[in-house]
Amino acid sequence: MRIGIDARYLSHRLVGGVHTYIKHFVAELCMIAADHQVFLYADTKCPFELTNLPANVTLRLLPYRGPHSSVYLDYVGLRRVMARDRLDVAHYPANYGFRVPGARTVVTLHDALTIMPLRETLFSSGSRRTLRSMAMTVYLYAGSRLMLRDADLLLTVSQHAKQDILRYCRFDPQRIIPIPHAPTPDMRRIEDQATLDVVRQRHGIAGRFVLADALKNPGVLVRAWRRLPQPVRESRRIVFFSRHSAPLPVVFEAVERDGALLLFNPPRADLVALYSMADVFVFPSWFEGFGIPVLEAMVCGAPVIVSDRGPLPEVAGDAALVMDAEDDATLARYLEKVLIDPSEAARLRERGFAHAVRFSWRKTAQRILEIYEQAAQMTYRASAAANVSR
Repeated sequence: MRIGIDARYLSHRLVGGVHTYIKHFVAELCMIAADHQVFLYADTKCPFELTNLPANVTLRLLPYRGPHSSVYLDYVGLRRVMARDRLDVAHYPANYGFRVPGARTVVTLHDALTIMPLRETLFSSGSRRTLRSMAMTVYLYAGSRLMLRDADLLLTVSQHAKQDILRYCRFDPQRIIPIPHAPTPDMRRIEDQATLDVVRQRHGIAGRFVLADALKNPGVLVRAWRRLPQPVRESRRIVFFSRHSAPLPVVFEAVERDGALLLFNPPRADLVALYSMADVFVFPSWFEGFGIPVLEAMVCGAPVIVSDRGPLPEVAGDAALVMDAEDDATLARYLEKVLIDPSEAARLRERGFAHAVRFSWRKTAQRILEIYEQAAQMTYRASAAANVSR
């Protein structure tokens, strides 16, 4: 089988969940697909992240001359190169992509965000909007909507994501296959005190702390924090990390008023150490396709509290405490329970370890390869009729 994968995420120095997904499933798939010919398509914007590719893997680097190159490759150039390689299956793992002559088309639609009506995404609360981000939202919406006409199979990341996708389009449910993400291989519990002390010193963290993502509904954590008894607040602090330099104002308010610490884009190794040291990881996100940080924290031994939004209860299983995304009273109660009761923290920690080991990128890649084989054997183009908003 001749497999083509749009891997441009790995030549653009991007971050986030989609990048993590592509980097790790592609690396594993290249290792297990020895009986197949794999073509990876990237461009020359930045050096390609994967090296020492197996002999059955061909890397095609396409010219990058500026943002217009991405548009050209999206709609014309990439498909031409794929067609010359006579693919059996073309996989677009970043929410949109278009039919290649002679190949079955598999697209990973990570969540429903890029197919939601623009009135729901352009003016949503909870994130800052710029002209650039709004233009990108419109571009991704257009590409994802067009993709629904061409895709033979859709992959997504959870049962919840599948149901959410079906709310916004009429795509055959039998052709939407949930395949979960996994913690990355570098995630592990660090217990070496010298290593942890170096990270503490680098970031100015002296004592115990609650860890949270500054981009994932930080306001409810700040409100819950202010409900905690004074001795609990005085013996700990909130440590926020953010991959963007402009989280919501409530984060900066927490730094000034509550003594929180904000770390911008900490190195990956430092994040592993932070998960390992945290008294609890709080992830009260409003919207997720999957929620990899939940499993990352668990594998590093942090007790976890998540919101009930999206797939987070599905991803966390019975290994986390679950609260409404806006219920600061319940979150405060959970925080107090975990921070004061060592047995509760130990219970969540052990459940997290047991739950997280069920997920691996090797298992994800193996399942994706099975889907390629299924797609290649399709003897007809399954109808994508009426794939429009409801």
